[in-house]
Amino acid sequence: MREFIDTALVAVAGRDGTPLHLVFPQVFARNAAALRNVLSARGVEHRLCYAHKVNRSQAFVREACRLGIDIDIASAGELDSALGAGFPPTRIEATGPKGERFLRRLLAENVTINVDNRWELDRIIALAGHPAPILLRVSGFPGTAASRFGIPADEIDTLWPLLAANRDRVALRGLSFHLDTGEHRDRLRAVTTCLTLLESAWNAGLSPDVLDIGGGLRQVFTADPGAYDTYTRVLRTALLGDGRPLTWAGATFGYRVGDGSVHGIPVFHKYANTVPATAALAALLEAEIPGNHRSLAAILTDNLLQLWLEPGKAIADHAGITVAAVEFCKDLPDGTVLVNLDLSRDQVTPADQETLVDPLLVPAQPPPEHPAPLGVFLAGRLCLERDMISNRAVRLPFRPRPGDLLVFPNTAGYHSDLSAGTAAMHPLPRRLAVTRDRSTFTAGPDAGHRPAEEGPCAPTTTSPN
Repeated sequence: MREFIDTALVAVAGRDGTPLHLVFPQVFARNAAALRNVLSARGVEHRLCYAHKVNRSQAFVREACRLGIDIDIASAGELDSALGAGFPPTRIEATGPKGERFLRRLLAENVTINVDNRWELDRIIALAGHPAPILLRVSGFPGTAASRFGIPADEIDTLWPLLAANRDRVALRGLSFHLDTGEHRDRLRAVTTCLTLLESAWNAGLSPDVLDIGGGLRQVFTADPGAYDTYTRVLRTALLGDGRPLTWAGATFGYRVGDGSVHGIPVFHKYANTVPATAALAALLEAEIPGNHRSLAAILTDNLLQLWLEPGKAIADHAGITVAAVEFCKDLPDGTVLVNLDLSRDQVTPADQETLVDPLLVPAQPPPEHPAPLGVFLAGRLCLERDMISNRAVRLPFRPRPGDLLVFPNTAGYHSDLSAGTAAMHPLPRRLAVTRDRSTFTAGPDAGHRPAEEGPCAPTTTSPN
């Protein structure tokens, strides 16, 4: 990616314009292979599903199909995307909350349904004309924050008689969970609870053989986590009025200022994480399950259990960037410099978060002979005060000029697609897929990407039922 930025980006942006979301399917493939290697090395039978919701890229979906991994979808649109890329229904799993129209579609396609709540289960039983493959999503684990998703753990074993009585309508494949945290201890508690519930299901005469641990494997954004710690320390000092303000319009990022001190924790994404997804997965597989004295990997293999997981961010880690052009710079009376971009805030970061990864300034013309570093704030293109791409001062190596490019790293995992604004009729950023053959880069429309090697999927054309 660095090579592409250094050698090809300016030409691509000149040809296709900006803003751009650029995705790198070969990086995506490398990330998926690394996770599979962790599982295979420990002899764990598994099903790795790419969580489609992290990015709308068709190139990623086709790459996943070629690689032989499966896909996790959460809407009818994502189902169409998966089927259109060639995924057979047996390799598709549906998660998240589902209304009746979506449930009918899933049943018609015979997709595995990860059941979020009791209403969904009742509707599946009422609507299914054949044994529909399902998982039950479990929530409410001891010591874990409350979640709006899943069926409380203490209610799961009351469902065994219902499932046993409706074997002609539902086929229980296993239990699942998804935590809104990447903490190892929380995931281990959820695993322990689900293993106990699986044993209860076996004792009730059911035969589930899947433990689904969801996603939540984190990304590694920075090679220097110390810089993150330094920034938060200096930010706290600046919020107390010591030195030049570092934030726009007094933003505190979740800190509370009072009594001469700064309280609380910031609402930043986990940018300081240093544990790769592969290491986090390996640590879970090697962890000893409380009361069992064996590792999770050993329990899975000894009991012929499959491990399912639906990583999204981890497979998209460093597999995408977002590029915007500088439109103009503006000097405010207090000395603040605003750099206006042809991009909106929610096209590079979830609207409620602040991006802490510094963008890269790529000059579209020769850089100044005597560059002078400066701090600036990045402003978006919407006629809204809140459309500040950075509410923190960003340090650039020199004052950018109209046409220069800013590259936002590692945006493929949710950052570019969690919410894409269409206000003021601005078009969405174009999405291109970038591939490399030896030292030559090719950038073309994402929807037209075709993997170089044939895989187990052949793209097809489908339409909703």
